[in-house]
Amino acid sequence: MKDENERRGRLRSVGETIPRIARRVLGKQGLGEAQLIAQWDAIMGEELARETLPVKLSFPAGARRHGTLRLRVTPAAALLVQHREPQILERVNGFFGYGAVARLALQQGPLPVVPKPDPGPRALTPQESTALADRLAQLPDSSVKSALHRLGAAILGSPRH
Repeated sequence: MKDENERRGRLRSVGETIPRIARRVLGKQGLGEAQLIAQWDAIMGEELARETLPVKLSFPAGARRHGTLRLRVTPAAALLVQHREPQILERVNGFFGYGAVARLALQQGPLPVVPKPDPGPRALTPQESTALADRLAQLPDSSVKSALHRLGAAILGSPRH
């Protein structure tokens, strides 16, 4: 089955497929460039990305140049963003590779809350590590022992434990 799909060219990487799928959803909001949202942190830099979020990109009828990018901006950063408009436009147009955006339209308001990433399990104390190693000592297979050690360390190091 896999070889048949490869011959027909149906297998594609996730990176190729996501923009096409996201365009359908985001296009309804007027933001057809899904990559703009996906790479907003890299385009704007950490400081501005924390305070802004692209909402809509619109162009004059029949054109794909000199558009207006509507940004959601925290009220505290609105003046800063307005002051840095030339830099923001330069960064966005640099991302697109041409003069896609000519002006910004700012909407003040709170940005969506993004959950913080899980830091993962904590490191085990020497006593926990020794106790775990003692429990796994009688296992003969090193690959199973290694997998169980990683699992045990993740469980013991989780915040719920």
